[in-house]
Amino acid sequence: MNTTFQNKKILITAGPTQEAIDPVRFISNHSSGKMGYAIAEAFLKQGASVTLVSGKVSLSLVHPNLEIIPANSALDMYLACCHYFEEADIVVFAAAVADYRVARVETQKIKKDDDSFTLRLVKNIDIAFEFGKVKKSNQLTIGFALETHDELLHAKRKLDKKHFDMVVLNSMKNENSCFGYDTNKIQTIRGDLTRRSYRLKHKSEVAKDILHEINELLEERESSRLELQLYEYSNY
Repeated sequence: MNTTFQNKKILITAGPTQEAIDPVRFISNHSSGKMGYAIAEAFLKQGASVTLVSGKVSLSLVHPNLEIIPANSALDMYLACCHYFEEADIVVFAAAVADYRVARVETQKIKKDDDSFTLRLVKNIDIAFEFGKVKKSNQLTIGFALETHDELLHAKRKLDKKHFDMVVLNSMKNENSCFGYDTNKIQTIRGDLTRRSYRLKHKSEVAKDILHEINELLEERESSRLELQLYEYSNY
């Protein structure tokens, strides 16, 4: 087993969230959770302890160093993360969280008596943004951006707004990529705006690329820390 991330505590969100309309209907998206689960598996293979906060998916992952926390709604996912964020060394926000929820969830099934009906939606809590406000200097946070247009602009805005150390950018323009596929094509944008582009790969290989970049970020941070210590010592 590769031990690059030995003893590191990893928190990952994955899959879709579901926002109830009534007891039988909900708002959701096409996320399969495959990318988040592939990242979790890659960390486990490198010696990490992983907490995976997961929406409803048709996936299975078992490992002695893995804890899976089910979360249906965005609020469920946020509350689950609240228990683990502070102790995490690395956090990967890979879930496709619903931006909005229904303002009023009906307690009984809505009957189709009318030709149309209107749902009033209200904004959900922005999980990554909230944790970005309390992120500690020794934590790394990684976000995902799935875009349909102006991809780099939106990814850079997300990088800054949510205090990410890196954003993984997916474009819906890429074939055989994103939701539901076993393959993905990504770009990464770091906090210093360094960018890398990768070819289409199986998501297990994409996960390895992401972990490689995370390890580089850790090494850069450690190098900067040692340089600062050396500078302070030389001026003592």
